[in-house]
This record gives sequence, C-alpha cells and structure tokens, in this order.
Amino acid sequence: MQYKRFPLGKLWTNGYLFWDEGGEAFFIDPGGDAREVLEFVRSQGLKLRAVLLTHGHVDHFAGLGDLLPLVGGEVYISRDDADMIRRPSEAMQSALRIRCESVTDFHEISEGNVLEIGAFRIEVLETPGHTPGGVCYLIREGGERILASGDTLFAQSVGRTDLTGGEPSKLDDSLRKLSKLPDSLVVLPGHGPETTIGEERQHNPFWPV
Repeated sequence: MQYKRFPLGKLWTNGYLFWDEGGEAFFIDPGGDAREVLEFVRSQGLKLRAVLLTHGHVDHFAGLGDLLPLVGGEVYISRDDADMIRRPSEAMQSALRIRCESVTDFHEISEGNVLEIGAFRIEVLETPGHTPGGVCYLIREGGERILASGDTLFAQSVGRTDLTGGEPSKLDDSLRKLSKLPDSLVVLPGHGPETTIGEERQHNPFWPV
C-alpha cells in the first residue's frame, strides 16, 4: 500500500496521502499549509479524489482550503463533528493560533459507512471520546489493511479528553473496539510515530484490560 506522511501546521499534525497504482488518491487530515501535498500530487501525476477527516479540531483541517480546488465537495467527516467544521471554534483557533475557514460542502459519515476510492475500500469506525464524532478509518487495498486512528490512539498514548466534547468513558469504549483488531495491523496516528495494535496492546498504559 502506497502512502506518505505529511506533518502539517503548527502542531505538526500527521496528514496521510494514499494512492493506488492507477494514481487514484485521497488525503487524511490536512492540518496546515498543504502546498507541499499539492506539489507531490502534481509531481507524481496523482488524481486527488477526496479528503477524509478523523475529527473536527482545527489542527486537523486548517489546510483543507488548499485541497478543495482538487476535491470540491468530496470531504468526509462524522455527522457528530460536522458542526465543528461548519462553525470552527473561535476559542480553539485563538488558543492554538490557527486560523481556518468554515466548510459547508461535505459529506457526513457514520459507523459502518464504506468509501470506495480507486482500489481502496475504507470502512468508517466511530471512536468518540477525544471529540463526540471522532472516527478511525480502516483502509483496505487488496489483502493489505491499515488503520488511520486520528487522535483516538497514539503510540503509547491516547487523545486527551479534557477539551470541549471529550468524554473519558467514551474513549475507553473506543479503545475496547480497537482492541478487537489484529495485533499486526499498522496504526497511523494523528500525531507522533506509527505503531501497531500489538505494540499498543503490550505497551500502551491506557489500553483496556
């Protein structure tokens, strides 16, 4: 499976570009200035079809405007976080010193929805807790699978729950859902290095017992 990580924005949010052999591509979480993403897309002759958001915090979609000319309304976010991109939090923008425009043309997604982009089949897993509408994307291409976990799961950590909309009990439930996935599954988090379900099962202090 071909993908490239782009740490973007002031918080170095991990954005991920995926593409298949035919050049069909999608991007997850453009957290800041995405001009280098556009340059790579063009240099490789890729066709960017969609942007997928794991949740509605501004540090995960502040660069969306750079990609909209290519994808139009093919933007996907959980229905429970949709208002966070319709009306971005002024308080969070001020606190993080990140400015972003509201987005009104997008698709709302929920548990079990499947997106098909080129050779990819992308299943939506609802994993609230960090935000009310946090999701993970289980990405399949042929026999390969990868999980994009956003801010639900990090290497040896998890997303914080002390921000507006965060709920520790819901995050615990989300981790229990992820604990049913196979140990070999590679996890691409919203911040920090990639990991696997098995590594987190063994080393993450927040992992459910």
